[in-house]
Amino acid sequence: MKENSGKVTQNIKKERIVELLTSWEFLLVLIFIFVIVLNSILSPYFLDLQNILDNTFNFTEKAIIALSMMLVIICADIDISVASIIAIASVFMGYASEVHGAGTTILVVIGVVTGIIAGFINGIIITKLDIPAIGVTIGTMSLYRGIAYVILGDKAYTKYPKDFAFFGQGYIGSTGIPFEFVVFIVLTVVFGIILHRTTIGRKLYAIGNNSTGARFSGINVNRIRLWLFTLNGFLSGVASVFLTSRLGSTRPYIANGWELEIITTVVLGGVSIFGGKGNIFGVIVAIFLLGFLRFGMGLMNIPGTEMNIVIGFLLIVAIMLPNFMAGLRERYFKKI
Repeated sequence: MKENSGKVTQNIKKERIVELLTSWEFLLVLIFIFVIVLNSILSPYFLDLQNILDNTFNFTEKAIIALSMMLVIICADIDISVASIIAIASVFMGYASEVHGAGTTILVVIGVVTGIIAGFINGIIITKLDIPAIGVTIGTMSLYRGIAYVILGDKAYTKYPKDFAFFGQGYIGSTGIPFEFVVFIVLTVVFGIILHRTTIGRKLYAIGNNSTGARFSGINVNRIRLWLFTLNGFLSGVASVFLTSRLGSTRPYIANGWELEIITTVVLGGVSIFGGKGNIFGVIVAIFLLGFLRFGMGLMNIPGTEMNIVIGFLLIVAIMLPNFMAGLRERYFKKI
């Protein structure tokens, strides 16, 4: 009996080790380390601490939205309108500042509230009319971006208060750490706790795996989905404040194409596009992997189109590899 229980324990340990070594998150960490080592060899400026901190400006806004997009996709939904929400929120802030001389506090409120309203509209249409999220958000993507173009045309808003620049350009004291990066870290901790340490997180996984079963188990699926899209709009509004502040101007094509980059980041982080699977650790590694990859390629003057080819390749790998790894694990366990 003791011999058998010892073998069972040993097999369980082997199983856990194999699962760890063949997990997508572990592979992401290896790729991340490879990118850091390679870039540090190719460029002497890559490992400069201040350069690394300043580089976070280039991906923090996308990373903030990726946190809420992660929850949306875990629930087997998707939101294609986030970049357009950034645009319309930025245009409303620019209009308030340039035409009416609004101060920084009012501008922040306008940006955030616009995002909340836009996300709430998405959620209401999806849940109350029972229309697939991809169809609704493709429509609102065009609607919100269209409103931005109608208001602004080919012009730009450039008159913002001086203290407004702090949100997208400022540092915490004399530390050299960007303010918006600190906000992202705080949000990461909050979202990690919600997803992995609360009943809300368990409900999200349940909805993503089987929404019908979740309903029968007493979960108010549509209410949760409504608040998720509202949350996505809220963080899009926050990102709009940071991006507009960083650029110091608003044009109707601001953040164009960001929705696909954000979704790419989440899927690359191991969140299943079909819902019910994923964790915040993988998404965070994917955020830094893509951010540092772009940073390194930028230092080597690689054109943006070639960067997109590399990112696209990584996305294809992210979709294919989990099934491949699952097959490897299955073949391995048959032998032990």
